[in-house]
This record gives sequence, C-alpha cells and structure tokens, in this order.
Amino acid sequence: MPYFGYFQLINAVDKFIVYDDVNFIKQGWINRNKILLNGKDFVFTIQLKDASSFKLIKDTEIHEQFYNNWKNKFYITLEQAYKKAPHFDTVFQIIKNTLESECINISKLAVNSLKSICSYLDIRTTFLDSSIIYHNTNLSAQSRIIDICKQENASTYINLEGGMKLYSKADFAMSNLTLNFISPKPIIYNQFKHEFVPGLSIIDVMMFNTPLQIKEMLNQYELI
Repeated sequence: MPYFGYFQLINAVDKFIVYDDVNFIKQGWINRNKILLNGKDFVFTIQLKDASSFKLIKDTEIHEQFYNNWKNKFYITLEQAYKKAPHFDTVFQIIKNTLESECINISKLAVNSLKSICSYLDIRTTFLDSSIIYHNTNLSAQSRIIDICKQENASTYINLEGGMKLYSKADFAMSNLTLNFISPKPIIYNQFKHEFVPGLSIIDVMMFNTPLQIKEMLNQYELI
C-alpha cells in the first residue's frame, strides 16, 4: 500500500506494468510502509522468509509462521492510529480483506493491495505482470523497459521522478518513445489536529479523505 504518488502514476497510465521479475530490494519499500501514529510516522513491515537481494520479487515469500500474528498486531495498531478518522471503518475493511487474501509471495500481496485500492477509488488502469508476458530478462535496465514499450506498441512511458536517474529521454526518443516523469505537487489534508506528516502510505490518505476528494488529488502533479 505505497505512498500517494504511486497511485498518481497508476491513474495517469493506460497500462501499469508490475515489475515483479527483478531482484528484491532489502530495506526498500516492497514489504513496508508508513502510517500516522500519535502524530508521527510509524513504519510497518511484513516479515518475509529468507528475503535476499539475490531473489526475484515474485519468488520472495511471506513468512507464513509469523504472518498471522503480525496481521493481528497490525489491526490493533491501525485501530490505535485511526479509530477516530472519518473513514476508518470502510478503509480498515479494505485493508483487512487484502491482508486476509491467500498470498504466498509479497509480489502477489502487493498487487492485490494496489488493485483493491484502485477499485475503491474507481481507477480503471490495466495491470500486467512483467514475469508473465514479456520474456526479456536477457535485457537489463533501460533496454528492457524500452523493449516492453515496443511489445505493448506504446507511444509514451511514464515513471515517477525518481526514474530521472535511470532513464534518458534521448534514448527513448531514438526508439520513437516519449519519456515523462510525474512530479507530485504537495498534498496536504487534515490529520486530526497534528502538524501534517507527508509521505505516508495511501492508507493515511484514505482514512481522512473521501474517494471523490482523493480522485481530485490524483491529478495534482506535473508531467516533466
């Protein structure tokens, strides 16, 4: 359940490619995120089994032995954090339904979270897994992305602004592709009576805002 900018990206595109056959990033954000707890950011982490940067994301399993216990503790934490938030009941049920789904690996659980939230927000983007369709793991980095775009007959590839360090507009143009980056504008909303804490999971946004309000926020970015 990533941060808000991720959903701005999903909402901006026709097809969202889930890059699940690349190496897992330890200490990254694939299996963890932040919520608001007592006015401060709080990191929650789903425990994984033998997580390694030598494993692909799609092959990285949730730690079955600890998962049920973690879920129950997380539900309690969510209640402590958001019980008085205006949309707690609805959002809590979305989170619970997602976490109770039968998923062995973190990739499947992550995608389920994206799809459940998109359904709630009426985002109708198509999701595709890179591991199932493209068969181009012999390529790497930018070359692989360009090949995926070509297989999709795409004209434009959009990424978050962090991708500016990885991809070249000139190289994409040589393949008749437009490369753009989403640069989110500051999103500020009421979080109880605390000073606003930015950069939290979409969970926080949904707790305090209606789907209609969130839909309006989704377009608050610049395409560069």
